[in-house]
Amino acid sequence: MPSRTQIVATIGPASKDLEILRQLIAHQMDVARLNFSWGTHEDHAGFIASIRQVAKETGRTIPIIQDLSGPRVQDSSGHHINPDAESVITEKDLNDLEFGLSQKVDYVCMSYVGSADDMKQLHEEIKKRTHSTSSGQAGTAKTMAKIERKEALGHLEEIIAESDAIMIGRGDLGQSIPIEQIPFVEAHIIRLCKEAGKPVIVATEMLKTMTENPEPTRAEVTDIAYAIILGADAVMLSEETARGKYPVEAVSVMERVVLEAEKYERDVNPL
Repeated sequence: MPSRTQIVATIGPASKDLEILRQLIAHQMDVARLNFSWGTHEDHAGFIASIRQVAKETGRTIPIIQDLSGPRVQDSSGHHINPDAESVITEKDLNDLEFGLSQKVDYVCMSYVGSADDMKQLHEEIKKRTHSTSSGQAGTAKTMAKIERKEALGHLEEIIAESDAIMIGRGDLGQSIPIEQIPFVEAHIIRLCKEAGKPVIVATEMLKTMTENPEPTRAEVTDIAYAIILGADAVMLSEETARGKYPVEAVSVMERVVLEAEKYERDVNPL
C-alpha cells in the first residue's frame, strides 16, 4: 500500500537522467526539490522538463519545490547566513523566483526565515510576479518556510501561520543551536505543524552516508523512523540524490524505512 509519509528527493547532476528519474519514482519519490544554491536556470529548466516528462509517463503527479538560497555565504568550512544581510530574500532569490514562477513550480521554499515578516515578504514577491514575468505568463506557487535559524524558534507559531508548509533544515539549525537539542526542536516543530494543519518536511543528512556508500548506518535508519513516528508528513534527501553515488539506492532505503515505520504505527495504534 502507498505510504502516508512522502519522500522528497533533491534532483541534481546524479539524478537528472530520465532513467534514474524513472527509478526514483518507481521507489516512491513523491516530490522533487531543486536547490537554487547550485546550478543555472538552464540546468534547472532541464531538471523540471525531465521530472515532468517522467511523471507524465508514469501517471504520477510530482510536485516541484524551488528552494531559494537566501543570503548564503560559502567558505572553506561550509556555508552560513550572511550576518550583514538586510533581508533573507536577495536579488539572486528574486531573479530565481521569477524563473521558478515562469516554470510553474508548486512550492517556493525560503531559506533562513527568521520571522513571519520574511514569509509575508515572500508572499508579496510571488503575488507581484503571478500574472506576468519577463518570460511570459507565470504560475502561482505555495510557500514553504525553512526553519534553520535560532531566531525562527521564537516565532514558530507566526511563521507556521504565514506559510503553506514547513521544512526543518537541521543542518544549519545544528550550527545555530546546540546540536544535542535538534531532536527535541524537531519534535516541537512537528507538533506545532500538526496542530496548525500544515505539512512539515524533515530534512538534512537523513542518509548522508549513502552519498558515498551503498548502505546506510543504523543511526540513519533510526533517524528516519523517528521523524515518521513523530508525525512528519515528508522526509527529504539532499546531496544523497543530487550529487551522491547511489541516488536510487538512497530512495529505495528511504522507501523501505518509511513503510516499516508506518507498519509499526499501525500495529501499535491500529485505530
